[in-house]
Amino acid sequence: MTMKDILTSARPVIPVMTPGSISQALSLSRALYEGGLKTQEVALRSACALDAIKAIKDQLPEDLVLGAGTILTPTQLELAEQAGADFLVSPGSTDSILDAAKSSLLPFLPGVSNPTQAITAFNAGFNCLKFFPAEAAGGIEMLKALAGPLHEISFCPTGGINSKNYQKYLSLPSVPCVAGTWLAPDELVRKADWKGITLLCHSLHP
Repeated sequence: MTMKDILTSARPVIPVMTPGSISQALSLSRALYEGGLKTQEVALRSACALDAIKAIKDQLPEDLVLGAGTILTPTQLELAEQAGADFLVSPGSTDSILDAAKSSLLPFLPGVSNPTQAITAFNAGFNCLKFFPAEAAGGIEMLKALAGPLHEISFCPTGGINSKNYQKYLSLPSVPCVAGTWLAPDELVRKADWKGITLLCHSLHP
């Protein structure tokens, strides 16, 4: 499966999780899955993130496609691959990360925030990019401006995406899907309101 395939099948959104424990990760992933979101991302921002990826891949249905996000170093990229992630996501695109990703067997979504970074990633062989931080980096108007010269690139906007603006991003031809945390709000996660999270997912309209 290519990165373009993953983004297209993930439409409208890839929910991003930062679980505080393995049990929380499993419950949250299951709630999102039952809400119809079968492509998910675990951010490597907690001590349990890699173990959470392993547990989710072991215990959730096989058709769940699970990414590892917030990849900052080649070492993290390698560890995420070993943990069983199906794809990899970075918030930025350093030369070392791009080089490591080219050597990986997994689809990779490098992060960019401007034309120069997008061209660099494209020249490195990546035509699907994470646009981050989307709202702060110019949002929809920036993506419209990039669409002309960079028409071969697909973008997954992340950062500031929410229930009020995600459909506007999805209206752009260059945006097959978005990513964000709003479907796993801290308040519901703290309460272990998994049914509430599933209902949030059902409320999506691509």
